[in-house]
Amino acid sequence: MSLKQKIKSWIENKYLFVIRREEDFSVITSLSINKIRVGLILVFTLLCFFLISLIMSKTFLASWFDPSYQESENMKKIYALSQTVDSLMVEVQAKDRYVENIQKIIDGEYEEESVEREEDSVTGNQEPFKNPKSEDLYKKGEATQSVIEEFQAAPPDERSFERISTSSFTETYFFSPLKGIVTGSFDMAKDHLGVDLVAEENEPVKSVADGTVVLASWTLETGYVIAVQHSNELISIYKHNSVLLKSVGEPVSGGEVISVVGNTGEQTTGQHLHFELWYKGNPQNPQEFITFD
Repeated sequence: MSLKQKIKSWIENKYLFVIRREEDFSVITSLSINKIRVGLILVFTLLCFFLISLIMSKTFLASWFDPSYQESENMKKIYALSQTVDSLMVEVQAKDRYVENIQKIIDGEYEEESVEREEDSVTGNQEPFKNPKSEDLYKKGEATQSVIEEFQAAPPDERSFERISTSSFTETYFFSPLKGIVTGSFDMAKDHLGVDLVAEENEPVKSVADGTVVLASWTLETGYVIAVQHSNELISIYKHNSVLLKSVGEPVSGGEVISVVGNTGEQTTGQHLHFELWYKGNPQNPQEFITFD
């Protein structure tokens, strides 16, 4: 018999697998198989095992079998941290812009158009913010600018205020900025140019009338302070807040929440709101126009 015939015979030899009962040796089932089928079964088994191992090594066993797993995880963490850093940088840049705007307000160089440009650079809007209905109504005048410059004004004993007529806004309806107890009244002799209101923790502070935010900043003495320009050269100022909810240039409605009462700044002795009302550059007694209790 030639070698070729021997190989063919070896390959084509069939084997019979029989399963019998132990009691009577009756045949339950049988399977006829040759060496080609055995080889195919082995190849299929190995292929399945390989695929299962590959899937496992890339999923829940990746940390054991994949050498690059830890490196990829580190890269994901680095990417997430870089995204966080980028977000923080954007926030810092936005804060820096607000600080610059505040400095311009203090120096008397602030213009409303600069607010719109800064807001656009933060939000990415191409069109500047405009409110045609209130543009002229809430336009700052020289008297209002003098109020803003009070942050760099002379010492209290060197300042003088004029008693002027308030008939142009006495008929205006004012919302109460905060319902609370008045612990400090308006007293120009003591340079207390507003009223102090004590309320519960985290009470919202509301704008007394429609207007536009012209100041939203932090100072060492008054903590978080926000000022709203109203019509007829009227401006309201809210000091010692814990949180400011509006930014410079944003329009607000009467009764709209603009901040949260707090205890910030060196001049505070406890949680309260210091509220001031200015008309044409002169302080007014808020209790003459607003009921706080």
